[in-house]
Amino acid sequence: MRYHNITKADMLNGEGLRVVLWTSGCSHHCHACQNAITWNEEDGLVFDEKAKEEIYTELEKDWCSGLTLSGGDPLFCANRGELLEFLKEVRKRFPEKTIWCYTGYTWEELLEQRKNDKDLLGILELLDVLLDGKFVLHLANEKLHYVGSSNQYIIDVKKSLKENQKILYIDNNKILEGEKI
Repeated sequence: MRYHNITKADMLNGEGLRVVLWTSGCSHHCHACQNAITWNEEDGLVFDEKAKEEIYTELEKDWCSGLTLSGGDPLFCANRGELLEFLKEVRKRFPEKTIWCYTGYTWEELLEQRKNDKDLLGILELLDVLLDGKFVLHLANEKLHYVGSSNQYIIDVKKSLKENQKILYIDNNKILEGEKI
């Protein structure tokens, strides 16, 4: 797995102040993507022990709420095996921290894929929040929290897996109450 950046004390990609891992590799290629530079899985830096330690150091800080995975697409198929092992270690070391993950896949697509992908199944079980769906420029709305377009959902992964249905973590329709999107 490769990555482009590790952002520290980030307040735009999840609740609280977070450390963000910007992975390489994405097959969605959304029009007007803000991170098109991360699409190529061969670009960026090797995700090595030094990079992991950099993230662990941030997660040790009391003010750090947790880890956010972005990119590219952290759930890009080539990333899944290594990402699963990394997330197991994060969860073991920092059980009180939350893990958020952005992906261009929809929740429904991931549920279908997990039937044949044990790495994906393991990853989903370790996540707290999933921000799903491709960015769609004509549905873009700057008033949405954490996502860029109104087709994207912020999902409570643990509740959704337990109840076997998509449970929203934040209802963006309430955020946009009174607006037609």
